[in-house]
Amino acid sequence: MKLYTYPPAPNPMRLDIFLAEKGIDIETEHVDLMAREQFNESFRTVNSWGTVPALVLDDGEVLTEVVGMYSYLEDIYPQTPLLGTDPLSRALILSWDHRCFTDGFQAVAEVLRNSAPGFAGRALPGPVSYEQISELADRGNERIQAFYGVLNKHLEGREFMVGDNFTVADIAAYVFVKFSGWVKATIPDECTHLSTWHQQISTRKSVQS
Repeated sequence: MKLYTYPPAPNPMRLDIFLAEKGIDIETEHVDLMAREQFNESFRTVNSWGTVPALVLDDGEVLTEVVGMYSYLEDIYPQTPLLGTDPLSRALILSWDHRCFTDGFQAVAEVLRNSAPGFAGRALPGPVSYEQISELADRGNERIQAFYGVLNKHLEGREFMVGDNFTVADIAAYVFVKFSGWVKATIPDECTHLSTWHQQISTRKSVQS
């Protein structure tokens, strides 16, 4: 297998934490998004969407979505399960992973891609060019604050997002909080449960590497 990635970006970060937790070592090539290497023809032959991460399997099949990579790698590296150990835990973990992506990551992306000059004409990832809409940045900021509140309420009385162990749900929520810092958002003072959880997760070796 070979992984094409850009570690500072949120989706690659999700996968990197997953790999670190499981102790999986994969041949890696960095695609510098700041240098716009994702648009180079050499990479577009790997992933025509021009997004990272992209995981090339031994048979040449290419996975371009983190949740698909999770599922594939969990099956072939079952040690340290991060997708649950029974049908219900897996369903809850994947549900929170999805919600963090739709309500959290996309909210931050709305702000970043519709306000930063570097994303002019690139308001959405992928091969199609979309212009920025400033009103979406305003809405994104509101959505970020709302999702802090959702996570805070959910984490009351909990050590982890789902069950008694660290899972990809925790990875998603942690990376959302980190990604929100890209647009100068921070956990509100009143979100004490989220803050306590975040401080605890921040001590894990997998998120510090």
